[in-house]
Amino acid sequence: MRYPRTGRCRTALAAASTTLVLAATACGGGGEIGNEVRTADGHVFDLSPEQSSRVRTEKVDSIAAQVPQHIRDRGTLVVTGSSTTGPPLRFYATDDRTIVGSEVDFAYLLADILGLGLEVRAADWSQNFVQLDSGEVDAFISNVTVTEERKEKYDFATYRLDNIALEVPIDADWTYTDRKSLAGKRIGVGSGTNQEQLLVEWSDSNTAEGLPAIDIAYYQQTTDYYLALSAHRIDGFLGPNPVAVYHCATSGETKIAATVSGAGDALQAEIAVATKKDNGLIGAVHQALQYAVGNGIYQRVIDRWGLQSEAVPQSRINPPGLPKQQG
Repeated sequence: MRYPRTGRCRTALAAASTTLVLAATACGGGGEIGNEVRTADGHVFDLSPEQSSRVRTEKVDSIAAQVPQHIRDRGTLVVTGSSTTGPPLRFYATDDRTIVGSEVDFAYLLADILGLGLEVRAADWSQNFVQLDSGEVDAFISNVTVTEERKEKYDFATYRLDNIALEVPIDADWTYTDRKSLAGKRIGVGSGTNQEQLLVEWSDSNTAEGLPAIDIAYYQQTTDYYLALSAHRIDGFLGPNPVAVYHCATSGETKIAATVSGAGDALQAEIAVATKKDNGLIGAVHQALQYAVGNGIYQRVIDRWGLQSEAVPQSRINPPGLPKQQG
C-alpha cells in the first residue's frame, strides 16, 4: 500500500477516538487529549513526536555481526517509507514533521537489534523502490506487500499479515458478498498498490462474466478519499485493514463492509521489510524479526498500535507473494 505526503496529518487524526476492533459498524467513545488518543476501551495511542512509549531493545551481537560491513561502518540503518500511509501504520505526529507509527517502530526495533542508529526517510511510493535500487537506502518498511513481481528485484522478510478492507459510508444500503457485489459501483483505491491490482482483476472477472465493470477512482491523499466517502462520491474505498479500522471507528462516518487477504483468494498475503535483492542484508533482518517474535518485543509493538489481527507467528524470507498480473 502507499499514499504520498498530505502535509495535513492532523486532519486524519482530529476525530480520533476508537476501539480498534474489526466491526461492521462504526464505533465511538474515547477522545483526543493533547498528544494522545484514548480509546473507548482505555487504549492510548501516542501521537507525539517524542514517542516516549516506543518499544526499544538491546543489540544482539550474533545477529548484528551478519549486517554487511559497509552498513556497520556507517553505523546507521537507512529506512524509507511512504510519506503517510495513515494511522496507525505511518503518519505525521502532532508536530506535522515527525513520522511515527507501527512501521517506524518496527524499523527502530530492527535497528536496535542490529546495533545501528536509525535514519527515517519518506518518499512517494514509486521513489521508495528507486532508492532501494540505487542503494541510497537499506530497507523499505511501509506496509509493503510481498508480490511475485517484486521478488524478482527485492528480498523480503515478513512481519505482518496483509489484510485489506472495503470501507463504505456508514449509511450504505448494500452489502458485500464477493467481487460481483462491486459490479457497477464506484470504488476508490491508491494507484500502484496491490489493492489496485486486486480491484482491476475483480473488475476484469466481472466483465468477462457479462457484469458491469467496477468504476475505479484513484486517490493520492487519505484526506481526499475520506471526504469522498463522507460525501458519497464513491461507494467504497479498498485499502489497508488497520487504516480502515482506525478511520471508520474514529470518524463515525464509515464502516467496514468486508475484509480480505491482500492477495484475494489466492493466498494469505504478507507485509514485509524489503531490501535490494542479494545485497546481504535480508538474513540479518529476518533473524532480528525472529528474535523479536521469540522474546515478546514484537508483540509489544503489535499491541501498542492495535494490530493484533495482523500479527504473524514467525518471519519468513521471500514467501509466496501476490501473483503476477496476467497479460
